[in-house]
Amino acid sequence: MAEPVIADTKPVVMELEAGDYFWCTCGQSTNQPFCNGAHAGTEFVPMKFTLEEKKQVALCACKYTQNAPFCDGSHTKL
Repeated sequence: MAEPVIADTKPVVMELEAGDYFWCTCGQSTNQPFCNGAHAGTEFVPMKFTLEEKKQVALCACKYTQNAPFCDGSHTKL
C-alpha cells in the first residue's frame, strides 16, 4: 500500500458549516485538507464526511490519524 504525503505536521483548524466535505487522503492536494483530485492515478480516494451543524474542527494534515478526518495527535510521532 502506498504511503500518503505528509501535507503538514500540524492539524488544520477551521470552522465549517454543516454539509458534506471530502478530506484529502493522499496528501497531494493543493487545497489541504480537502481533495482537489490530485490523487488521480493513485490508489488513494478522498474521504467523505458530513457535519450536521456548524462547528470548529481540527482536520488531520499529516494523513496518519487513526480518527480520520480529524486530528488525533499522530503528527507528534512522525
